[in-house]
Amino acid sequence: MPGQPLIRTPSGVLVPAGIDPFHRTLHHVAPSGLLGRTGQTSGMTRLEAVSGKTVGSSGLWMGETHVAASTASGNHHHEASETAIYVVSGHPAFVFLDVEGDEPVEHRIETSPGDYVFVPPFVPHREENPDPGAEAVVVIARTTQEAIVVNLDGLDWSEVEIR
Repeated sequence: MPGQPLIRTPSGVLVPAGIDPFHRTLHHVAPSGLLGRTGQTSGMTRLEAVSGKTVGSSGLWMGETHVAASTASGNHHHEASETAIYVVSGHPAFVFLDVEGDEPVEHRIETSPGDYVFVPPFVPHREENPDPGAEAVVVIARTTQEAIVVNLDGLDWSEVEIR
């Protein structure tokens, strides 16, 4: 940040004056520090890792979701938040209603560890774990500060309110 006034930290390092102490350090969240007090959907458990509550972030939410063996989540969407998903373990399926053809068709994206899935804002969907013996675990990141979840009865967009 050329031209910005500098201040000296307690250790003697010069840093731009506009960077407060909170923003001059990395924040570590161990598995034991994950929070379950976030938006939930039936059939899955969301755990919060990076958020305003955990590390003071202001524009990013990140955590993980666990779907038990032989379980499907409830239908839901994430309002205006974009969601990126990374599959850590298991073979979860992501189900949504493909409305781009002549007739709406329920579509499944079947995944494996290492896969990424992008969920655009407002798209009704659900997660399914068809494996009878192992839970599926994914890491999720959102463009909003909170884990916005709007639970729905179906995948058909009839309950979606775009605000």
